[in-house]
Amino acid sequence: MAFASINSTGAPIPAIEEAFATEPSLKKRVYDAIGSTPQHKPLLEDLAKYTSSLLARTANTSLPSRPPADGPAAKKRKLQNGESGETTQASVDLKDANAPVQFYVQDVSFATPQRKKLTLEITAGQKYLRARNQSTKEIEFGVSMDKIRHALCLPVPEKTQKQFNFCIIPEYADGITPPPEGTTTSEAMVFTIADGPAKAAFSGTGQQVGNNPGETAEGLLVKVLNENMPRTNVVRPDDKQFVSAMPEAHRKGEKAYHVKAFRGSKEGYLFLLSTGILFAFKKPLLFFSFDTIDSVSYTSVLQRTFNLNVMARPNGGSEEDNQEFEFSMIDQADFSGIDTYIKRHGLQDASLADARRAKVYNVNKATGEDQTTAEAAGEDESELQKAQRELEDQEDEEEEDYDPGSEDSEGSGSSSDEDDDEEEDGAGQESDEDMDLVKDELGSEAEDVADD
Repeated sequence: MAFASINSTGAPIPAIEEAFATEPSLKKRVYDAIGSTPQHKPLLEDLAKYTSSLLARTANTSLPSRPPADGPAAKKRKLQNGESGETTQASVDLKDANAPVQFYVQDVSFATPQRKKLTLEITAGQKYLRARNQSTKEIEFGVSMDKIRHALCLPVPEKTQKQFNFCIIPEYADGITPPPEGTTTSEAMVFTIADGPAKAAFSGTGQQVGNNPGETAEGLLVKVLNENMPRTNVVRPDDKQFVSAMPEAHRKGEKAYHVKAFRGSKEGYLFLLSTGILFAFKKPLLFFSFDTIDSVSYTSVLQRTFNLNVMARPNGGSEEDNQEFEFSMIDQADFSGIDTYIKRHGLQDASLADARRAKVYNVNKATGEDQTTAEAAGEDESELQKAQRELEDQEDEEEEDYDPGSEDSEGSGSSSDEDDDEEEDGAGQESDEDMDLVKDELGSEAEDVADD
């Protein structure tokens, strides 16, 4: 081999040894090139010296300083990783374009945090998942593998060609738990991988990977991510968790794992997964892990649609930190599946909480055995039936809200009393008239009877 002959016949070239100390395979290729074309030795040596100068310059570069409080903010946001105590060297490794790469995929379409095609990379040594600009070769953004809390692989809804969106959610990037003051964090990533063979996936040495029979690009990426993420694994939809009652409209015969919903005027998709509920794919992405969900409720239950309300609490937060997120216009056909999912995971249903319950006026209120029977019957009702019954009860209470002590009732009572007084006066008057008639008929005899 040329590499061996150079080492045996002459001393190694210092510039090449220094420049490619961490890249033995690349160093071997340089020596091979010199062995086959010795005339290119000066050129390759100059390139090696230039590479060493770039590495030294990068190593001496500190973290970007923050602008003064009264100064303008930078137009291009700096994406940093880790906590406030993260070392400078770790941040340099993330942005170091010459850091050794273990795996990469070209022409990956990103939707978040930037919408463009980039090269997805996983570095060797200090593990980072990052995106490289394919034209300038600069590192645009990334995240340390040990900072990733949730990784999801989901079929893209409403596409004729099957695709998968990977959602990478770092610490404090779920849209629920804000980072502590003074802590910087990476944004969530969303990128698309087409279904089919991995034609653009390569190892760090440039060798194409994913050629195993039946292995797809998304399956290969799931495997590689699981091997390099120390704190989580990639989660995919599961028939046992939730399947929409309406199949995928654009791919006949295929199950749909999403529910279309609106948050305000923004349309998106809800995915009910084994680790939580995701609302995606537009910014801001929201992921409600089970440990952040305080309660779930249904509102605006109509004949065709209903709203789903999620009360979420940040990790480590108090009840005062609760936030309510409303997702509207969900098709009634998916109510049963969503309700089953919520009950399976023991998420507290707050549909009949005090804040949402109609006023109770203590009219015809069940007591004793009747109340016990009513409560037992309520346990067998579905959440939709409860909501409908609540509306009916409210209407009944408005009709039955009658209090005998009200002003109208007092007016009726006064009228009756006046009638009774008039009757007594009339009765007294008739009695006097009868006495006069007796007196006229009997004369003195009547007076004697009266005297007796």
